[in-house]
Amino acid sequence: MSYQKQPELNGAYYGPSIPPPPRSYNRPGKRGGRSCGGCCCLFDCLCGCVMSCIWSILCTILVVVGILILLFWLIVRPHEVKFHASDAKLTAFNFTNNDNNLNYNLDVNFSVRNPNRRIGVYYDTIEANAIYAGQRFSTVNGPVFYQGHKNTTDFGPLNFKGQHIVVLGSGDKSDYDKQSNEGVYEIQLKMHLRVRFKLGLFKTGTWKPKIKCDLKVPIEGKSGQFERTKCSYDL
Repeated sequence: MSYQKQPELNGAYYGPSIPPPPRSYNRPGKRGGRSCGGCCCLFDCLCGCVMSCIWSILCTILVVVGILILLFWLIVRPHEVKFHASDAKLTAFNFTNNDNNLNYNLDVNFSVRNPNRRIGVYYDTIEANAIYAGQRFSTVNGPVFYQGHKNTTDFGPLNFKGQHIVVLGSGDKSDYDKQSNEGVYEIQLKMHLRVRFKLGLFKTGTWKPKIKCDLKVPIEGKSGQFERTKCSYDL
């Protein structure tokens, strides 16, 4: 069978037309090849505006509060109230080993100084606890009173009298014997207060500070006198 040579092509193409490639439309808000609808863009814009407004409001509130606190401090200049155990008298402090019984009679006077020029103090409750070797052996209540500006108020004596079971360990018993020989006992007083403050016509709510007084009280009849003792806030 004879082979017939095909005619050479001249580069022209006479078939059906080739369709053009699909066009891509870039919409506003398109990122990374993903399109964003108009609602999404509007939502993002609103979220950004809201967060910006909230942040501005918070910053304004913080600045205003800071200015008010600074003005209050400059005008009022608050100072802490100072407590002292001004005097103490101990006529009995006897411990018996067989029944762990402590027999005591202690009187304590207090002095309270309010150094503030514009703040008064209402003392609604004063609960005083007498403690020895970490154990409470008596509780009494102090007076209720109002203390004015730049005022020193003395109250007492608070009388702790009676008997109470106190279990002393070997170390505490040794300390008690040593203090008995010296005639000076280390007694701690803790006061739980309920107070309110008055600034002009404004009165605050109730505050509950705690006061701690570490006393060294000489027994009556032995040498030595009680030394005025500054109390501290028990945090």
